[in-house]
Order: sequence, then structure tokens, then C-alpha cells
Amino acid sequence: MKKIVFLFSILILAGVELSAQSAFRFGFQLSPNFTWIGNNERTINGNGSNLGLKVGVIGEKFLSAQDNYLLTFGIGFAFNQGGTLKHDIGGDFWTNSLDEGDPLRTLPDGVNLKYGIQYIELPLGLKMRTQEFGYLRYFVEPAFTLGIRTQARGSIDGASGLSAEDIDIKKDVSFLNLSLGIGAGVEYSIGENLSLIGGLAFQSGFTDISNNDGQQKAAGQEPVSEDSKAKINSLTIRIGVMF
Repeated sequence: MKKIVFLFSILILAGVELSAQSAFRFGFQLSPNFTWIGNNERTINGNGSNLGLKVGVIGEKFLSAQDNYLLTFGIGFAFNQGGTLKHDIGGDFWTNSLDEGDPLRTLPDGVNLKYGIQYIELPLGLKMRTQEFGYLRYFVEPAFTLGIRTQARGSIDGASGLSAEDIDIKKDVSFLNLSLGIGAGVEYSIGENLSLIGGLAFQSGFTDISNNDGQQKAAGQEPVSEDSKAKINSLTIRIGVMF
């Protein structure tokens, strides 16, 4: 945690220095968000969301003389991203994280698997702003975001009292997550070079977050490879400051 605080301090100080140049401005965000996992397999369904948090440094480069178009970028941490998937058909799922012979390796029908993933995020977008009305500007911002997985923890909740928490499942979660999103909100100017940011942003992942090394084991049938596509979606309440 001390390393994270030190890194953010350096980035913020660098941002303040660069903001003195008219072509750039920098800031930071502290934004709560809700995430859930979608799946393309009819026997695997979303069954709960996570409350997460995004913390990061934001950069913007002006692309027009009227300051209405800005290239946006940044770096940040996204905590507790993911959600819960219910597997109607049981089997072996987190095979890279649970050893052979572990009682949790083969799970029953109806088991819930909860994912809590931490990413370093690198967003890149285009912000389109209105002219200033009083102290307000409104904006829309489509963006791509690259997520680099740093941690992944899992929980199991099944029938007959089966449960386990805080399992390291990093080996069963893809290293990269790419998503496309769109945000909208308002900037409130409280000084010549200081603005508060508020708004909402939706992101939809289009890469599979799971490594798909598991198997479904329906009663009376041969095991079948679990090859579903699990993708993270999120709704973020954007709170930030730009200077």
C-alpha cells in the first residue's frame, strides 16, 4: 500500500507540473463501481455483483482550440472487479488453482463461484465537451480500457453447507481484460485550473476472463470441457478532480 501511495504521489506531482502547459491537464479519480459477469453458456448464469473501487490518475490532451475535444488516458487500480456465476452443472472448474485431491476441486450442481479481481487499468478515450454554461460543461466519453490482472481471489458457495473463501485463483483468470465503454457527466469549474468531475460510465468486456481449463460433469454423462465465455460488465459512478 505504501508503494501505491508513493506512486500516486509522484504521478500527481508530475501532473501538476504538466498541467502548467496549456495542451494538457491532469487529475485523479476515486470512483465506486458495480461489476457483474455475463456468460454465453445457458447452464452458467450470473448470480450476484461486486461493489468495487477505481482509483487512478487521469490525463487529458486538448485537440481543438475551443477545448471541446480531448484525448483522455491514464493509469489506475480497479479493486474487487467481477461477480458471481452459478453453475447449474457441477464439475472441475478452478483446476489450475486447486490441487488434485482437494475436496473443492470437484463441485456439485448449483454451485456459486465468486470472482474478486484486481486490475491495473490503462484507459484511452475521446472526451467531447459542450461549451461552458456558467460554471458547467457536459461531456460524453467513449473509451477502450486495457486491464492487467494483478490479483484474483475466489469464493465457493454450494449445496450441503459447502463453502470456501479467499482462494487464490489467479492462475484461472486471464492476464489481460479488454473492454469498451462510454461515459457521460458534468464538469464543474471551481477555479481557473480546477474542476470537479461527476458522472456515470458503463463498460462491457469483450475478452474472456477465464482460462477455461475446467470440465462439466453431468450425472450419467461423460465429462465435457467447460468452454464458456465469461465477460465483466461494470457501472461506475465517476468522481474526480482535474487541475
